[in-house]
Amino acid sequence: MPHAYRLSLSRQFLVASFPIVLLGMLALGWYVAGAIERGVTNRMAGVTSLYVDSFIAPHLQHLEPDGDIVAEHRAALDRLLSESPLGRKIVAFKIWNARGRIIYSTNPALIGRQFPIDEGLAGALQGRVQSSVSDLDETENELERPRWKRLIETYSPIHADGRGTVLAVAEFYQPTDELSHEVLVAQAGSWLVVGGIMLAMYLLLFGVVRRGSETIASQREQLNAKVTELSDVLKKNQELSDHIRLAAVRTTTLNDQFLRRIAADLHDGAAQDLALGLMQFESLAHKCEAHGSGEEAGKVRAALQSALRELRSTCVGLTMPEIERLDALEVAQRAAQDFERKTGSRITVSHGGGSGQPAGPVKTTMYRLIQEALGNGLRHGGASSLKVGLSCDADSILVEVGDDGCGFDPDAAAPPGHLGLAGMRERVELLRGSMVVSSVPGQGTLVRARLPMSIEGYTE
Repeated sequence: MPHAYRLSLSRQFLVASFPIVLLGMLALGWYVAGAIERGVTNRMAGVTSLYVDSFIAPHLQHLEPDGDIVAEHRAALDRLLSESPLGRKIVAFKIWNARGRIIYSTNPALIGRQFPIDEGLAGALQGRVQSSVSDLDETENELERPRWKRLIETYSPIHADGRGTVLAVAEFYQPTDELSHEVLVAQAGSWLVVGGIMLAMYLLLFGVVRRGSETIASQREQLNAKVTELSDVLKKNQELSDHIRLAAVRTTTLNDQFLRRIAADLHDGAAQDLALGLMQFESLAHKCEAHGSGEEAGKVRAALQSALRELRSTCVGLTMPEIERLDALEVAQRAAQDFERKTGSRITVSHGGGSGQPAGPVKTTMYRLIQEALGNGLRHGGASSLKVGLSCDADSILVEVGDDGCGFDPDAAAPPGHLGLAGMRERVELLRGSMVVSSVPGQGTLVRARLPMSIEGYTE
């Protein structure tokens, strides 16, 4: 069993949930950092935009849509950006007209150049302050890129006094040092808060899971103990069932032997005595006939002869032939031959392949099964054609007995006194075999039984 499955449920929860909680903290921290960065950027943009409206816009009120800034106002802007505290925080400054041309810049080389209007500039021309952290990958940033990797870029519209129209757009860049510091401080604080909350939730959930894990472990131990106990009981029941089955097999074998002994005793005792008495009666019968009592003597003779025939017939029915040395095929053939000799019927025996030496009780069951099935087909079914089929493999024997008699409904209750099928089924199932009876009224009957070749635990 893998090591992970030997861990308790609570420990599995610790191992499995820690990466999830950690990833959740990182994702939340990243989101908070982004939100803080946007908030700080917008705050700085708002402050700078207010500075533009307050100090820079007055110097551009004379500006025409396509005009340039006059030298006087240009000099004032230079002084304002170089001498004021906020101006010294601005590392680059540009003023754009509505056509995307730079009309003022802290870098004189850009004045007069025209660039495509990007999204930020377009929004500012519509009167909105636009601010973001720029990677300085635009063409207009060719002079800033060598000195900085990232700058805060802000577009602020410059409105005409009293009219509200946008005269131009001021673009200025600020270093990200202040932004990075505020983001780092806010992010560290947020991660501490989030981490504390996550840890509290984590420990609370762990406590719940641990309690459930202990309950499950306790119930599992109790269940395992019950399963072990039930397994022992089932094992003992199975052993007892096997003992009972073997005892029943031995009892059946003893019954057959006992019946054989009774038949031998009747044949060698009562039948012999009756035959001897019948022989001695003959001399008395002649004397009776001489004195005119022949009719009464004939009746007594007939009764004695009938009793002798019945007694011999009973002995034959009780006696099993010697089948101990026969294999499975020979047992089937012997049962068919004995039935032919008793009834004068013609039995067809077919062999589907294979044979073997079954255990003694299996041979007896085969013989009785074939005899009973053939007798049912002849007596109750009125069959004119009877057949026996046999096929064997290493473990089992398949016996089939069929007839073309009148057939019957196998699901109907057996008539009183007709217990042959039930007896056959009991014999077969006692050996852990199976038996199926297939029959349709008017279409004959087929008895199919599968018997084991050997009986586990049985010794001859």
